[in-house]
Amino acid sequence: MDLKLELQKKADLIEDSLEKYLPKENSPQKHIFDAMRYSIFAGGKRLRPILMLAACDFVGGNIDDVLPFACAIEMIHTYSLIHDDLPAMDNDDYRRGKPTNHKVYGEGIAILAGDALLNYAFELMIRAISKNHKNLERKVLAMKEIAEASGIYGMIAGQVVDLLSENKKIDGTKLDFIHNHKTAALIIAPIRAGAILSGASKEELEALTVFAKNIGLGFQIRDDILDIIGDEKKLGKKVGSDTENQKSTYPSVYGLDASKKKVDELFNKSVKAIEHFGSRSEFFIQLSNYLVKREY
Repeated sequence: MDLKLELQKKADLIEDSLEKYLPKENSPQKHIFDAMRYSIFAGGKRLRPILMLAACDFVGGNIDDVLPFACAIEMIHTYSLIHDDLPAMDNDDYRRGKPTNHKVYGEGIAILAGDALLNYAFELMIRAISKNHKNLERKVLAMKEIAEASGIYGMIAGQVVDLLSENKKIDGTKLDFIHNHKTAALIIAPIRAGAILSGASKEELEALTVFAKNIGLGFQIRDDILDIIGDEKKLGKKVGSDTENQKSTYPSVYGLDASKKKVDELFNKSVKAIEHFGSRSEFFIQLSNYLVKREY
């Protein structure tokens, strides 16, 4: 399998679907549509929706049933980035090599653009459910996965503890809580939701969940590492911001070498969880390897 080609095919499908779903009509609130689209189409990797499509492929589901939910998870992820970049949060000027949303549209519109993307994500999923009642329970359960992963017991929980931990020394337990909720939750949710939508067996869902938990944490630790050793041109953002903002990270708590070893350990665990499924696991295994060794 050519991983880059497969990633591009899935990303193109997501891109086309986002273009179709996102409003762009000339109406009094056109400015908010522009702000939403600015951040959505600012060059993201589409990792989370790709993971959902890959889970669908793994189980043998219908991509058309999954696409609205995949686009919804990308909207939720993008809303979180817009809000993360705000002066009250991480106060970043650039995202993916472009000025952050509030630098282009102002703080007020950036807040509303994030709110709009979050709300519209659920509009999109509800519309998909109401349009086709087939496999209704699966669709509701998938939406529940996404809602919980992005809410007060998921991403927001991690963001709260992260904010409250700034300028403080924290232990590994609290750091794991932050990483597992702020980042890993939105890696696990699309994989589980895609599997549920596609009618996964109990065994398939359990294996994919273990896989997802390991790459979710590994992805964030690699992010911590890249904030120290990464190339700003490849990353599209300033490196060293975690140190500058006195944020606790895996390298700051455990050291750089130990962090690299932890990423390798998580990769091995992710592979072990699904390798017994044979050729069906190939995409996920290659993707896991790519994610834990990525340079951007």
